[in-house]
Amino acid sequence: MEERPEETRAEEERAEETAPPEERVSRRRRRSRRRFAIGIAALVAAGGVAAVATLGLGGGSDGGTAASALPPGTAKVSEQTLKDSQDADGELGYGPASSAISRQQGTITTLPDSGGTVSRGRALYEVDNRPVTLMYGSKPAYRTMRIGTEGKDVEQLEKNLSALGYDGFTVDDEYTYDTSEAVLEWQDDRGLKETGNVELGSVVFASGAIRVDSLEAGEGDPISPGKKVLSYTGTDKAVTVELDTSDQRLAKKGATVDITLPGDETVQGKIDEVSTVITPASQGEEASTKVEVVIWLTGDKARKAVEKLSLAAVDVSFTAETREDVLTVPVTALLALQEGGFGVEVVSGNTTSYVPVTTGLFAGGRVEVSGQGIAAGTVVGVPK
Repeated sequence: MEERPEETRAEEERAEETAPPEERVSRRRRRSRRRFAIGIAALVAAGGVAAVATLGLGGGSDGGTAASALPPGTAKVSEQTLKDSQDADGELGYGPASSAISRQQGTITTLPDSGGTVSRGRALYEVDNRPVTLMYGSKPAYRTMRIGTEGKDVEQLEKNLSALGYDGFTVDDEYTYDTSEAVLEWQDDRGLKETGNVELGSVVFASGAIRVDSLEAGEGDPISPGKKVLSYTGTDKAVTVELDTSDQRLAKKGATVDITLPGDETVQGKIDEVSTVITPASQGEEASTKVEVVIWLTGDKARKAVEKLSLAAVDVSFTAETREDVLTVPVTALLALQEGGFGVEVVSGNTTSYVPVTTGLFAGGRVEVSGQGIAAGTVVGVPK
């Protein structure tokens, strides 16, 4: 909204001084609403009124300021649950993909099928007929493990050996002689060269069972350290959503969201990952920054509902904040008070008064308010 020139404001003030009392009140009301509109525009520019915190108030009298002209319209203060929510388009799939990168030199001799699944202890692929085994853990394999090696990767290895039925060692972060004996037995069962050491590149750690998303190499291709072999995801269904950075407040890790599937069935999911994705400019396209949200489906109902779905477009409803049983008015009922802060014009019979209010959550065209004399059913002024 453009600022009015000084000359225009001066003319308005002179006209107001000579106007009848009711017209002077009407002029002041219009100015107050104009100031409020400017304030709201500034709030939107700063990030949106939907997440505005409680605004400071100042100088209001206990009973409010009296006015003598009725507003053009009215609305009642209502008690309700207010939600700052927003819908976004999502894609049902298996979540973000990770890459399996070779740490060995040789020839790819066996690859899994795209879309296939691999679980603990199974070969993810083979190099020179030697299987690269999938094991579970969060720490990537980054070195050869042998007697004397210590660390989290050793503990992961021992947990996997134990889960696969090997024993005779203590599951801890130390690679001992007993660990080496169990590895020898495992290597014998897998047809590997029996060294008692776990060579770099012979195992791949993932968080759980995986689904092969795509193949980056072919059987018979030469492979070398650092080259991608395949990409993979988890085996559970997930929804991925891209939000504008201005909507990042909606994406809180651990928050529950509603997901509407094809056929209008609604299930729940939980936000698991929130990350910023920057796409560089290319081929005439401008660079962009998005917030990527990964949502895992929770509960038996949700998992069953998506069993027969692979890739599908879905609708995701985010709720950033909920305020239960609060007093609300239409946002248009707010007025910018001359002494600072916001107020509403309370209508009582044929008279009105300006009452200061404290504002809370803005959502769905309404705003949470509180203040002396503000209760459910109170009538307040609004524009037509």
